[in-house]
Amino acid sequence: MDIRLSQCFIAVDDHEKAITFYRDVLGLEVRNDVGFEGMRWVTVGAPSQPDVNIVLEPPVADPNASSADKQAMAELMAKGLLRGVIFATDDCDSTFERIRAAGGEVLQEPMDQPYGVRDCGFRDPAGNLLRFTQPLRK
Repeated sequence: MDIRLSQCFIAVDDHEKAITFYRDVLGLEVRNDVGFEGMRWVTVGAPSQPDVNIVLEPPVADPNASSADKQAMAELMAKGLLRGVIFATDDCDSTFERIRAAGGEVLQEPMDQPYGVRDCGFRDPAGNLLRFTQPLRK
């Protein structure tokens, strides 16, 4: 049996800001943009990984969600407590500089970690945690 990652989901509160960040800052391609019942899903992905998609979705992607649930999700998103994604990079330092120069919200500058990677951290425009890791060379 072969099981592989196909899609993951990141909640965003402004698709236009998210597209600008994920496409223009991170260099991901926009693969799909779908609207349904007043909601929108935008699929992005790395050109080098055509079979792995990140879906930028509304914080509550259920048209039947209660207003209390929608409010709770909006509050969690505002605090940056919803989701996170870890990206691999072959050059953590240049990735960091590119994202910082584009105005990315820095959480952690590049540093070597005891578990074998050099990494850095940012928040996307919706407050989601994004980390960029590079294996340490021996």
